[in-house]
This record gives sequence, C-alpha cells and structure tokens, in this order.
Amino acid sequence: MANGQTQQTDVIIVGAGPVGLFTVFECGMVRLNCHVVDVLDDAGGQCTALYPEKPIYDIPGFPRIEAAELIVRLKAQAAAFRPVYHLGEQVQTLEPRTGGFWRLTTSKGTVLQAKAVIIAAGVGAFGPNRPPLPGIEAYEGKSVFYYVTQRETFRGKRIVIAGGGDTAVDWALSLAEIAGRVSVIHRRDRFRAAPDSEARLKALAKEGRIDLVVPYQLHGLEGDDGKLTAVTVATLDGQTRRIEADILLPFFGLSMSLGPIADWGLALERNQVEVDPATGATNKAGIFGVGDVVTYPGKLKLILTGFAEAAIAARSAYALIHPETPLHFEYSTTSGVPDA
Repeated sequence: MANGQTQQTDVIIVGAGPVGLFTVFECGMVRLNCHVVDVLDDAGGQCTALYPEKPIYDIPGFPRIEAAELIVRLKAQAAAFRPVYHLGEQVQTLEPRTGGFWRLTTSKGTVLQAKAVIIAAGVGAFGPNRPPLPGIEAYEGKSVFYYVTQRETFRGKRIVIAGGGDTAVDWALSLAEIAGRVSVIHRRDRFRAAPDSEARLKALAKEGRIDLVVPYQLHGLEGDDGKLTAVTVATLDGQTRRIEADILLPFFGLSMSLGPIADWGLALERNQVEVDPATGATNKAGIFGVGDVVTYPGKLKLILTGFAEAAIAARSAYALIHPETPLHFEYSTTSGVPDA
C-alpha cells in the first residue's frame, strides 16, 4: 500500500521483540488484527540484534532455548493471525483522532490507525555504550564488536572482553570453549554477574583457561587498518599492561532511549512507561504497555512477565474496541486457535 494512505487495524503494536510477538498471538486469540512497527530490520528485538546464540533458561517448557530459536517459535505462533509487519521503521508521531482512534506515522511515511496501541518497545531505541578510546571507530565491525551474533566467528581468536556484568561473564564462559585465548578486563575483582557464573569464571581462571586482568581498565588499542593486534590496559594509578589480541568485546551496557515515545504525553518513571498492572493501561485512553518498557510496583523485568502482560493488555484492548460484546474468558484448550 502506498505511503501516506491510512491503513486501518484493530491494534498497533510498537515493538517486535519477544513480548511484542506474543502480544500479536494474544490479540489474535481474542480476534483482534494487528500491525507491528519496529525500528530494527528484523523481528526479535535484543534477542535477534544482540544475543541470538545466547541461551535463555526461564521460558516455561524449555529448560534451555537460544534467543534466536525463541524468536523463530514466537513468529510461527503469531503467524496464524497474519500480522502485518512494518520493520525498519521508527514511529514518529501518535495523534488522537475522532471516534477514539489513534493515528500513527512512521519514518517511512506509513500511516496506521487503530483504537488500541500497545507499546512493547523493550528498552526503546538502544545502542552500545562505547569506551572512550581514541581511534576505536576504525576497528568497529572489524575487530571491535559490541554484540556477539555468531560465536563461531571468534573460534581460535585471541579475545579481550571488557566489563563486569552478566553479558561479559557469560560470553567469557562461552567463548572460552572455542577461542584461542580469552582475557577479561575489569576494574575490580568482584563482578556484577550471577554468583554461579562468577564462580565458574574464577574457576576457569584458576585452571588457566581464562586470564582475569583485574583491577584494570581499557587504555588504548594497537593495530592497523581496522585489524587489532593488542589492547593496552591500565590501573587507576597508571600502571599499564599490553595484551595481544585479535578481538575486543567491550560490554558496558546499552544506551537506551524511548525516542519519540517520550513525547506522547505518557506518564513516565525513570524513562519507563507507567501502567496499571491490572489492565496494562497507560494514562492515555487506548494506549497500553507491556514488557520491559513499562513499570509498576513489583514489576519484574523478565520475558515471561511480559508474556503475561501481553495477555492482559490484549483483553483490555478487546474491551475498549468491542464494549458492546463482553469477552467470555476461555482457556486455549477449550477455544483452540481462532481462524485469522
């Protein structure tokens, strides 16, 4: 359909991460059609863009599932309801229209209209926190990477990992199985990772399978034409050390922004959207929120929590769109999957 021509649907979902995809399914279960908008070029959010090969352990029914596989399954589950995806498009404006509708426009000129909007934007627009190293841009994408999307890319390489959180520790443990050498740089001896992971890291260090370089921080890079040969690290009092390396993986978290969502007049707390946990409703009638982008007392930032929120928001959206037809609650074992 040509840009600028309004496309009508029941629900607009902002965000195609795991919770956004499950929201499509839950909306379909109450016979609501969905259009999904995401700034990334593929569905899956962080699971696709940042850690597709990272295992997830708290998805019900799956003792272990890789992030990419979870997205494949969620897309297949949602596909029964024929969602329309608008990928590689950032939401620009959201405006109220007569009749209780919301009109949404994207960066590519797509115009959508619906009575319900469900924000499932995860952490919002995200990008890596880059270390302040001179000339690092020349190495990015060649020998400096902020995400691991294919572990095999690093087989046999000399890898330096900088950071002390779960991402740094988890990838150190994983890459130690295939890398030529793994060195972990952190400014203190204690890590911010899960205790069991930290214990495994230090056990591998004692076995000589991982080098723990503490307390140090990144100081400089050596190499030519984007090809890294060594990383220089330094203590707080200026002592330096040179580590030969092919790859640098700085894991200093994400720089997150709600982007245009912050300008929609929604009640926010610490860059998160406040919602009523009983309904998923924001302070704007017809706009709901699910997943990591929302907050309320007792909120747990877990994918499975977002899944439950998706079911609640879908039913709230139905009540808004079809107030004259109360929804009779049924378990899926009774109702089956409705025809799209």
